[in-house]
Formats: sequence, C-alpha cells, structure tokens
Amino acid sequence: MSGGFRSRSAGRREQPKKESAGQGKPRQDRAAGQDRATGRDRYSVKGRPASIGDAPREAAFEVILRVARDGAFANLTLPGLLKERKIKGRDAAFATELTYGTLRTLGVLDAVIAENSSRELERIAPEVLAALRLGTYQLLYTRVDDHAAVDTSVRLVEAANQGQAKGFANGVLRSIARTPAETWLERVAPAGELERLAFSHAHPAWIARSFATALGEHAEAELDAALAADSERPIVHLVARPGEISAEELALTTGGEEGKYSPYAVYLAEGDPGQLQEVREGLAGVQDEGSQLIARAAAEVPVEDDRGRWLDLCAGPGGKAALMGSLAAIDGAHVDAIEIAPHRAELIRKAVGDLPVTVHVADGRDPGLEPGYDRVLVDAPCSGLGALRRRPEARWVKSEADIAELNPLQSELLASAVRLVKPGGVIVYSTCSPDVRETRAIVDKQLALGGVEELDARAYVGDMGDVGDDLSVQMWPHRHGTDAMFLAVLRKTVES
Repeated sequence: MSGGFRSRSAGRREQPKKESAGQGKPRQDRAAGQDRATGRDRYSVKGRPASIGDAPREAAFEVILRVARDGAFANLTLPGLLKERKIKGRDAAFATELTYGTLRTLGVLDAVIAENSSRELERIAPEVLAALRLGTYQLLYTRVDDHAAVDTSVRLVEAANQGQAKGFANGVLRSIARTPAETWLERVAPAGELERLAFSHAHPAWIARSFATALGEHAEAELDAALAADSERPIVHLVARPGEISAEELALTTGGEEGKYSPYAVYLAEGDPGQLQEVREGLAGVQDEGSQLIARAAAEVPVEDDRGRWLDLCAGPGGKAALMGSLAAIDGAHVDAIEIAPHRAELIRKAVGDLPVTVHVADGRDPGLEPGYDRVLVDAPCSGLGALRRRPEARWVKSEADIAELNPLQSELLASAVRLVKPGGVIVYSTCSPDVRETRAIVDKQLALGGVEELDARAYVGDMGDVGDDLSVQMWPHRHGTDAMFLAVLRKTVES
C-alpha cells in the first residue's frame, strides 16, 4: 500500500499529514437535509448547525455536507466560508486540509464506514454521514488524537439536530479507531493490481484505466505518479497580459517565479492572487500554464493572409478568450467568443474587459456566424479529468458515462469549426482531459472525414519534454506541473 498512513502508536498532534488512498462514490441527496413538513433545513433556521466551539472542523463539516447534499463545489465554497467566519492562519490551514482531504478520499472513507455501520450508507442522514466522513478521515490519515476525532464528530452530529444518531455515530467511529489504519485500508482494498493502485491514490478504477490508456507504453512506469499528482495541491499560475505587463515584471512585483513554458506564466507559491494589485487592475489573471499555451497556439500558428478574424467557439468562462484578446489587440485582430450559457457569457465579458472581443450567446455547433475565420479555438466541454487536483470531490462525482455523453458534442463542435474556418486557416482543438476518447479519438475522427490535415502542435508549446508520441500534445501534472491539457492543431485544406 502506498503511503501517508500514520502508525497508531505515533505521537498525537492536531496536524494532518498528507493524504492518500480511496475508492467509492458519495451519495448526493439534495432533499435529504430538509424537514419533510417544512422544506427547511433541519439543523437550523439559517441552514447552519450550532457551534461546537471548533471553527475549523465546523467549516470543514459544512463544506463536506454542502458538497454531498447540494452539489456545491468545495473550491468555491470553502474560501468564502473561511472569509465570512474570519478563520485565518493555522485554523484556516487545518480546515482546508480536513475539507479537501476528506473529499479527496471519500471513496475509501465510505468503504471503511460501511464496514462498521449497521445501516447502509444510503440510509444515513446526510449530516450524520458528513460527520462520519470527517471523523474517519482524521482517524485514518492524520495525527489527530483518536478521542478528539471521535468526540468532535459526534458533537457535530448533535449540533446538526441529529441527536438521535449520536450513539450510532459514536459506535461507528470507535469501532474504526480500534483497528490500525493500515489494517482497514488493506481490508477494504479491491482485488486487482490496477484497482488497488487506484484505491491507494483515492481514484475510482475507471479513472486509473483512463490514465493508463493515455500513458500507453509509459503506463507501468508513470501511472503511480500520475495518480499521485492529483492529490497534490497545485501552485497558482498567473498569466501576464500581453501588452500590459511582462512575466518578468509580474514575477518581480509579486515575488513569484517566471514559468517554464509559457512566456506569460508566473508561478505563485503562496498567497491569495485575488489580493494582488496586478490582478485587481486587470494586468494579470489566474490561469493554468497549460491553458496559456493553448490560447497562445491558437493565436500564433502561421496562417497565410491572416485578416484578423479569430474565433473562440467554446469561450466560457473566458480565460483563453482574454489571452487571445490581448494578443489580438497587439496584432490588430478581433475575436468572436461563443458561449451558450448567458451567465457564463457574462463571465467572459468581465474577463475580456475592453479587449477586441465580442461575446455571442449562441450554440457553438451552429452559432450563426459568417464562415471564413482565420483561426478557431475549440476548447471543448469535457470530463475535466485533467484538473482533478483542483476539485477534490470531482473524481467521486464524475462517471465514465459522462465521457460517452460528451463525445458527440465534442465531434459536432470540431466539425462546426471546420465549417467556420477558411481554407488554409487553423483550428486548435483542446480539452482539460487526457482521456483518449475525448482527445485523439475526436481528432482522428475528424481527420478521417477529410478536409483537414494535422500540424505538429509540439512546435507551439516550447521544450516541454515528453508530450506524447503523436503530433498532438498531452500535458500532465506529474510531468509538466500543468493540468492534463490536450492540444491538437489542424489546418483546413484549400481543396475542401
């Protein structure tokens, strides 16, 4: 079993260790947290449990509950909660570790809870299950004292107006505490080499299989590292807006480090990027370096007689559109940005500001625009498997069926781009996923239909080292420190 598990005889302290391991899928029941008679939250009028005098655990509990019950995003919910309650410093760090660690390992936590529960997980009230998950995470993955982990979790159950379940929660957690963490994780681990590896890194087996397929001949040597990278918190990547500030200047003023691959990237090891003056003034933004490389490629692949008609076909929430807009402003070009959802279209407008970008609320498959674009970016909706490290709960919420549902849309969007681009113009197809069904399979399908040729995308990302064996580029967190972004470049043939 690969690591991070503590010895039960180790010294106790209120500081969680790095997490690992897990498998399973949490239940999401949005109505279960409401009183059947009133429709209101059971645990309080304001939808918040009573205080137990432990702000970090209270915040972690609420986020875990909201994720399971309401489908909330932890990476959006937790920062707001910490700010609202003025939780700072070590308390904020502890709350963050408890929240993200619990959500990242939900599958294994549920497996261990199920082994010790007299009830099926589906029959446990969401407030009780959230507290059990939080307590079990502390018992299995941290140096928190057993008594503290059990007692605070049981008190959270009571504070959430689930007092009738106190004895049940106490019994489950005490049963777990009586057995070493290593024993539990070995006992509930699935059979099969790949399945056990996935479990040890808190991934469903289907995601491990997806990564292994994408890694190809490198899977045996790299799959462990690829899965492990999803449990590491990524550093912040800033983008210096071309024409506004250079990466060198941004690094000097923020104390960051210039990026390795994108000429606009700056790495920020710590701190809140939203508080940076450069970000507040629109000179810089937060954007993964891989995304920067994709937007840059869309603007820089040579096009004969480029007349400055550029298109971002799937532009929400606007990061790539903003970078393309900055480059368009320098080149005297204009970007049309397409987004089907009105609220996301508004995010694009905020992101691009006064850049030469026009936002259209339309379906990218048939946006109603005049063909003849010089450049088209298709940053297709995808499973998001390449950014699991940013959303700890996502691996347990997504399913393999999501990919099959998205594949037709991805193909239709790429086909739309071929219709809209001029002969000799270029199309950049990208996803934030390494799954070959969303990457090479979509590109190869379009190539088989004719009318386009594939260019060597590796020429537009700098010296990144191993980006795969095809003309396309597959980035990986464990190799490049970026999200697992995919990039392919196509040119429409003159004859088509």
